[in-house]
Amino acid sequence: MSFNLPILPPTSPTSQRNRDSRNYFTNSYSPPASTEAINGPVRQRTKELAPISDRLIVGVDFGTTFSGVAAVYTGTPDDVEIIKTWPGGNGITSDKVPTELSYAAVPPNAPPGTAPTVKWGFQFRPEESRIRCVKLFLDRSQKLPFYVNPKETATQLKNNRKTVIDAVSDYLTQIYKHTMDTLTRRYGESFMASTKVDFVLTCPAVWSDAAKNATLQAAERAGMGAQSQIQMISEPEAAAVYTLKAIQPNHLKIGDNFIVCDGGGGTVDLIAYKIVSLGPIRVEESAVGTGGLCGSAFLNYRFEEHVKNRLGASRFEEVKTKKGKSWQMALKYFEEFVKRNFNEDEHQEINVPFPGLPDDEEIGLDCGFLMMTAAQVKDIFDPVVKEVCDLVQGQVDNLRAKGQTVSGIILVGGFGQSDYLYRTLKKHFTSTAAPPPYTPTPTQQSTLAAALGSNSIEVMQPVYAWTAVVRGAVLRGLEGNMVISRKARMHYGTSYATVYDEEKHSVTERYWSPLWERWMVSDRMQWHIAKGETISPQNPIAFHYTRNFRPGQSLVVTDDLIACEADEPPKSYTRDLIKVCTLTTDLSAVPRSLFTRLTTTKGVEFDNLDFTLEMIVDSAGLGFELKVDGVRYGRVDAEFY
Repeated sequence: MSFNLPILPPTSPTSQRNRDSRNYFTNSYSPPASTEAINGPVRQRTKELAPISDRLIVGVDFGTTFSGVAAVYTGTPDDVEIIKTWPGGNGITSDKVPTELSYAAVPPNAPPGTAPTVKWGFQFRPEESRIRCVKLFLDRSQKLPFYVNPKETATQLKNNRKTVIDAVSDYLTQIYKHTMDTLTRRYGESFMASTKVDFVLTCPAVWSDAAKNATLQAAERAGMGAQSQIQMISEPEAAAVYTLKAIQPNHLKIGDNFIVCDGGGGTVDLIAYKIVSLGPIRVEESAVGTGGLCGSAFLNYRFEEHVKNRLGASRFEEVKTKKGKSWQMALKYFEEFVKRNFNEDEHQEINVPFPGLPDDEEIGLDCGFLMMTAAQVKDIFDPVVKEVCDLVQGQVDNLRAKGQTVSGIILVGGFGQSDYLYRTLKKHFTSTAAPPPYTPTPTQQSTLAAALGSNSIEVMQPVYAWTAVVRGAVLRGLEGNMVISRKARMHYGTSYATVYDEEKHSVTERYWSPLWERWMVSDRMQWHIAKGETISPQNPIAFHYTRNFRPGQSLVVTDDLIACEADEPPKSYTRDLIKVCTLTTDLSAVPRSLFTRLTTTKGVEFDNLDFTLEMIVDSAGLGFELKVDGVRYGRVDAEFY
């Protein structure tokens, strides 16, 4: 059973287009040789940011289970600070805060329009109900993990008259308020009043354009700035930005490929990069990003199943309901100690605290502790760790199939801190055979790789792996874009109409155009970007159009940007294709002198205009510009599906 949660309030449908005002392409058109993937929401074109004085940069890692915030002042760029104190934390520091919230009922005597009080993060008692993993509902194209109940989330949102984007905005509002309060305490009110604050948000590499756009909308509503001003960076890319600086010196050199594995609570994201420059560090995506639902939260649920099997279902439910604090202490110990430190030492014995539970020698309960052997913990870890290994192996195989050599795997994120995951990957990729490696003249930098053997891939686990993403987000805002090109995750194109050809088209598809005075066929596809194509923000993608307008007809036109996940895209529109967004272009700013007046054989006059829409993409967003004869005449609006 599936449930559709409202992401945004419903909007009126887009009106149908006049067939004589459609996009007409010729077969001679070909897209630029170097283009950029569609990675995110509509954004204005921005130049690569250079370091600017008197600016605070705030990175926000909005995660599935935990979120983090980092900040840096451009005057002291080496002093990146992580926010570690949170409301409800009782003075205990934490690099991140739970991505959880709830709404308190509005009192009956409250004034009309009173908003419900929001509780979030650490402010909950263990037994209290709350909305969890709301981030995952922003992207309907992604599969939900088994532990997320869409019906329960939908009920909670409905009871509070909230949409998904409302809930995300409310959570980010609390993040924003606490961040600004913390920075004010740190720098003072006068400093904050005179200093610009720029926000950089992170998002999963595999998210849809609509989900990224919705995230930016929520951030704007939270007070983090206008959508066009908020920067966005994918989580693995942010991790790469930080890690390549943090792991210096290392054996990586120009031409080497490395894979960033960002292991979070709900998801694991991977992207492969090739180093093209070391001073300054510049990389390019060398394989399309992948991801899966195999984050560390799955270990928690496997631990819960293990305890349930040990105690028995009825006794376990009694512990959870009547001794909730005992269960929460056990889960906290597993989360903070076992998950990070377990290393498969066969002599390792782990004692999980269950205060208040009576001794039971048969199931291993003694003095308020449940004894677990290394083999039992390994059984919890292995299925999840195997999924991560398979994802990494997939990236390695992809690169090797192209004749590329993989030199390193970098583990980041909360799950990336796991000692067992690190050891498992290290063992797997040290013994995995590989094609012949590069054979440059040996250098001091390559000594480590040579010592490890030609068939190995070095696995690295940087310090501060849990906060690598948010630290990288701050560095992106501080130093600009480190990634010079990316890979398209899908085919992207637009539909068009063309002259009917009886050898190519079915007679049932044709229609008569009274302006062109010929038979036409519609819904042909022109693919501007190929899946896996290398793309760069320096090379906009041009969509060429010819439009006809009768006297008095509106000059506002609409077109759909369409995507295809298949390896081979179809030549005409089908229902399997994905409508990314509707582009709305207002041509009224174009001088009338650029329109061409034409007349049909029946004396009907109409105006014709040839124009171009240029698509520009940065690390996690896209924008469109209208051009006629190479001159820019305005921005194009987009509404995502």
